[in-house]
Amino acid sequence: MNIVNILVPNLPESVTEATIISWYKKPGDILKENDVLVDLETDKIVLEIPSLFDGILKSIIENKGKRVISGQTIGTLIKTDSKNDTLINNLNKEINLKRETKTSFFKNHFSPSVRRLVLAHNLKNAHIQGTGVKGRVTCDDVKKHITQKNEKSISDTTYNFKNEKVKEDKYSSRSIERIKMTALRKKISEKLLKTKNNLASLTTFNEVNMESILNLRKKYGELFKKKYQVKLGLMSFCIRAVVEALKQFPKINAKIEGDDIIYYKYFDINIAISTPRGLIAPILKNVDLMSMSDIEKEIQMLALKGKNATLTIDHFKSGNFTITNGGIFGSLFSTPLINYPQSAILGIHAIKERPMVVDGSIKVLPMMYIALTYDHRLIDGQESVGFVLRIKELLEDFNRIILNI
Repeated sequence: MNIVNILVPNLPESVTEATIISWYKKPGDILKENDVLVDLETDKIVLEIPSLFDGILKSIIENKGKRVISGQTIGTLIKTDSKNDTLINNLNKEINLKRETKTSFFKNHFSPSVRRLVLAHNLKNAHIQGTGVKGRVTCDDVKKHITQKNEKSISDTTYNFKNEKVKEDKYSSRSIERIKMTALRKKISEKLLKTKNNLASLTTFNEVNMESILNLRKKYGELFKKKYQVKLGLMSFCIRAVVEALKQFPKINAKIEGDDIIYYKYFDINIAISTPRGLIAPILKNVDLMSMSDIEKEIQMLALKGKNATLTIDHFKSGNFTITNGGIFGSLFSTPLINYPQSAILGIHAIKERPMVVDGSIKVLPMMYIALTYDHRLIDGQESVGFVLRIKELLEDFNRIILNI
């Protein structure tokens, strides 16, 4: 019998442990090569551990919820090959035998009238106490079981004065529920505390007239989608504007490390994405070299992988600056928190029509608030305000990027 250990893969240096969030197989299950056995959650991603061989899952050593480290044994499997399927055949025979035994017991220990009653009320798998000869189940036993089941169902439901069913209020019992934080939620909380305790954060705001951007999307959106098979969103405009502004204000594309200032000579932008597991910020690398369609396709791919928990460690390495879009949730105004150890983050928000004074006249314009939170130890007020104003200029007149002015 060839028994193989199921090991936790080598985790990246920045990741110390992982949590088992789901086993897809149980001991005795037949495995095919590349069948997913278990999911591990780190503070950044979810890792799938597949079976490397055909075989049978022998045991699960570490159950759901357990925290594990690189190289740790979490289960075992019995390896088989195509030339020798004896173990699998024996297992199949054992399963069939159990099924036949169960069916045989049902037929031999229940009379025809009892069987009909059991099947009519879908009680084949129910545990019914028998009072007949040698513990056999009688019709009266089945009827008594049905009555007790109905009485329990009634007791679990309250009725109002019209005799209509009313669901129990889950908050009426004043109970509490305690659950462990996921690895991702723990990492988020740790980073937020690092931001609060290690950075001198300050936020500056401005508002942008998005009319020209919306007109561009309206005019070219369908052509763009038809040519590139991706929707022309707002994020690609914002990213292009941010890159141009970072070129003009290099301190915002930098960070403090000890007594040194690290200036990045490239542009890797983190995009905050909400997933069922929590907020993550994967990276668009070298965005200064990407076209608008490349940016939109990459964002779409990252969002899909984030939703399906298939992002890898490489999607989170490095990153110089973060953009978060609270507008997709309807946020009108916020003060975003810096993605430590970066030095700044830009928050963009919902576009709302508001009355604005333009050349002495009141016009209704689609306006969007933008907010830059920055580390005041490194970035002065003049630079932060200048950076935000530059983004405002570029978004209000996107031709400036084309003309490089």
